[in-house]
Amino acid sequence: MAMAAGAAGAAADGAAAAMPVVLVVDDSRLQRRILATSLRRWGYGVLEAASGEEALALAARAPVDLVVSDWMMEGMTGLAFCRAFRDLPRESYGYFILLTSKSEADEIALGLDAGADDFLTKPVDAGELRARLVAGERILAMQRELKEQNRLLAATLAELRGVYAALDRDLVEARKLQQSLVRERHRRFGNAALSLLLQPSGQVSGDLVGYLPLGRDRLAFFSVDVAGHGVASAMMAARLAGMLSSATPEGSVALAFGADPAPAPWPPEKVAERLNRHLLEVVQVEQYLTCVYAEADLGSGGLALVQAGHPSPILIRADGGLERLGEGGLPVGLFPAARFERVETRLAPGDRLLVLSDGWSECHAPDGRLLGEEGLEALIRRHADRRGPAFLDHLLWEIARHAVSDHFEDDVSAILYEFDAPAPACP
Repeated sequence: MAMAAGAAGAAADGAAAAMPVVLVVDDSRLQRRILATSLRRWGYGVLEAASGEEALALAARAPVDLVVSDWMMEGMTGLAFCRAFRDLPRESYGYFILLTSKSEADEIALGLDAGADDFLTKPVDAGELRARLVAGERILAMQRELKEQNRLLAATLAELRGVYAALDRDLVEARKLQQSLVRERHRRFGNAALSLLLQPSGQVSGDLVGYLPLGRDRLAFFSVDVAGHGVASAMMAARLAGMLSSATPEGSVALAFGADPAPAPWPPEKVAERLNRHLLEVVQVEQYLTCVYAEADLGSGGLALVQAGHPSPILIRADGGLERLGEGGLPVGLFPAARFERVETRLAPGDRLLVLSDGWSECHAPDGRLLGEEGLEALIRRHADRRGPAFLDHLLWEIARHAVSDHFEDDVSAILYEFDAPAPACP
């Protein structure tokens, strides 16, 4: 049979070289032999089929790179075979040339719609056929190159997904560790209370809030906002947590160690200066931060603080009045000769000090509208009757409503210091 002869010929051709395999389909034995002879002379592997049905069966089980098929055949026409060939499950593209005596535009359109790539008018000119085959080989080469690039891209994407999955797991753990830096959300110190809030905009935060007990009747607390977002800012915030704590006295910028076994606290303005010098001379990274560092007298209500580029702390008086403290000041980590001004005030029983990061007032609504300082003050007055964490939670809920999302563009952090605060009200 022609099919068996064609398969045998294909085996011989396949052993000869890695040239593309051409499937010749024509119900005229003479035409097949003429085409096959030329193709073998040019170095192609050749398969032959005497009908569309035979060609389809052969293409389903043998590798075929190019097809040269007559249009008009008994049974399955070349056009029908082309459609069926395109429906075969193949790993690579097959370039299809239809041999036809038809040259009308509508007939050519019909062939293109069936999936043909090119056309040759019978009788076939050998030179033109070879040129069309070479053009088809270029397209197949580009297809193979594209397929290889896609394979490499898929492998790279799979590798990146694995890397990102591992990074995401690490960030989840990093977030847990960072949240652990906020040791307690609410704690009483004698007749005063301190509430903390930290809401990262991403997995980790460049904001930091915390406190440092300074003995029986004094307490320091701090709010820090490292410029930028992401892992670098979070790592800096974690390092600052150690520098502002008593757990690592040799690296503390807040405590002075001398002959007395008990360390002495540096005043707030000196803490800012020491922190500024440490960032510029020791850490030496291209990062800066804003902060508020305050020292409270738990007995008298006295309060001293330094504001270094951070939003002004808001003093909420027991009668509902709001006062902003500080004049802004310079950020920490930008200027070697920076000096930081001390601000002093006194809290009366029932007064509160609220320290917020800039993520609050700079919260955007979907239409781009900022909450702003006035909007923030309106929220504070609206919930002024609440105390402790409930007060901070309601402020957070309000800005989430303003943003129509609880995923904020910037980290959001807060400290609420309440002097002689009554028992927390139910939210």
